[in-house]
Amino acid sequence: MDTCFGIDIGGTGIKGAPVDTAAGRLLHERLRLLTPQPSAPEAVLEVVGDIVTRFSWRGPVGVTFPGVVVDGVTRTAANVDRGWIDLDARRLLAEALHAPVTLVNDADAAGMAEMRFGAGRGRRGTVLVLTFGTGIGSALFHNGVLVPNTEFGHLELHGRKAEHHASGNVREEHDLSWEQWAHRVSHYLRYLEMLFSPSLFVIGGGVSKKADKFLPHVRHVRAEIVPAALHNDAGIVGAALAAQALRGDAPLPQFPTGVPDAANSRESPEP
Repeated sequence: MDTCFGIDIGGTGIKGAPVDTAAGRLLHERLRLLTPQPSAPEAVLEVVGDIVTRFSWRGPVGVTFPGVVVDGVTRTAANVDRGWIDLDARRLLAEALHAPVTLVNDADAAGMAEMRFGAGRGRRGTVLVLTFGTGIGSALFHNGVLVPNTEFGHLELHGRKAEHHASGNVREEHDLSWEQWAHRVSHYLRYLEMLFSPSLFVIGGGVSKKADKFLPHVRHVRAEIVPAALHNDAGIVGAALAAQALRGDAPLPQFPTGVPDAANSRESPEP
C-alpha cells in the first residue's frame, strides 16, 4: 500500500491523517486541533508535531499552508501570523518532525486531490477548484496541469478582497442565510468566469458538505459547478500526494491527459 501522511494547516484548525495515496482515502479518522492564536510559526509547528506523533508516523509528511509557497518558503500569510512571511517553513517543519517534508499551498493540495480522485477527475480544459473557509483558496488547472499559488481569494471584488466578501467565515460572522451567501458567491464566480472562462468550478472546503443548501441559489454562471467529492479532507489527501512525490524526487503530481488509473470511473472514493 502507498501510504503517506498529510497535514492541512488552516486559519482556524490544523488536521491530519495517514492517507492511502493509491485510493485517495484516509486510513484513520483525521485528527483536528485548533490553530493556535496567535498562529506564530513556533506554536503551529508544535501542533503539527503533536498530530504526527499521535499517529506514531515515521516517513515523509506533506503539509499545506494557507498562502503562497515557493521552494518551501512561505511568501504570504493572509490568515495566519505575519511571522510566516518569507520563512523557510519546509526546513523548520522537517527539523521539527525529523522527517522529509513537502510544503504546498493549501488550495493547490485540495485541487490536486480533487483532480486525482474527486470532482475534477478526468476533466480537461480549465478547472477552478475553490475552497471556502477562513478565506477563499483557489487552484487553477488547465488540462490537468496546476498553475500554483493563484490565491484568487485576494482578488478585489466590490472594493475589497473577495474572501472578505464571500468566504465561509463571512457567512457565519454576518449570519447570512445560505441563499444570501450564494448571492455573494455568484458575484465572485461570475468575476472569475470573466477572467478565466473555466469549464468547471469545484467548490470545496467545509461548505461542500452542504452544497444542496446554496448551489441551487448560485445564479448566472455559465460553467458547471459541482461540490468537491473529498469535502474537507481534500487538503490532507493532496498533501499526502505531494509527500509521495518526495520518495522519487518527483515534481508535484500533474494529470495532463486525464487521471491515470481513474479515467474509467466517475465514482468518488469513500471518505
